[in-house]
Amino acid sequence: MSQWSIVWSARESFFNGLLSTLELFIIAAVLGLFIGILLCYIMEYQNRVIDRIIIAFVSLMRAVPFLILAYLLYYGLPQLGISMEAWTAGLLALVIYHGAYFFEILRSQRRIFSAGYIEAAVSQGFSRYKIFQRIVLPNIFSSALPLMGNQLIICLKDTAFLCIITVQEITAAANSVQSTYFIPFNAFIVAIALYWGISILLELLIKRLSQYGNKRGMTHA
Repeated sequence: MSQWSIVWSARESFFNGLLSTLELFIIAAVLGLFIGILLCYIMEYQNRVIDRIIIAFVSLMRAVPFLILAYLLYYGLPQLGISMEAWTAGLLALVIYHGAYFFEILRSQRRIFSAGYIEAAVSQGFSRYKIFQRIVLPNIFSSALPLMGNQLIICLKDTAFLCIITVQEITAAANSVQSTYFIPFNAFIVAIALYWGISILLELLIKRLSQYGNKRGMTHA
């Protein structure tokens, strides 16, 4: 039996790993983006204490390697009486970590957003929430799409680290195949191809969203 035939015989393991990776990635991306938007909205109120807490949180996430955070949640928290399954701990690590980065991306676009739009909305009697929902968020989100796309791909790649805490995703599937059949090259080539395929789909999605945003005039660049 050839090495590629062996990989094909283990296709169910790769398929299950792919599904797990997609599930982790999609949930983490949605929840992380929600956190980023929420923090961005909270900073619209310009409360000095809360703003400093948010900035400290983001600074911490930028300083801590993702794998260390995953280790802390899965291996460290049980010492405090808080135990989670590997999948849950991995997902929580992804959400917290990338939520901070999504916020930082949105905040960078918010800083260069023209104050004229805000002043016009205030003069029309818009509430702070309506201004953020209808004017600020659509514009800064559209302008941030290229950076968002990069961050989404980083989030996808970070799922690979979760095999270290026993999450059964693509990398874990490839590692299982190579350790069982001693074909590391073939196994990891398949893993690379799967990550690459997902990344291409993400790039196409971001490109379509960018084109849609440009057609709707949702940009302040």
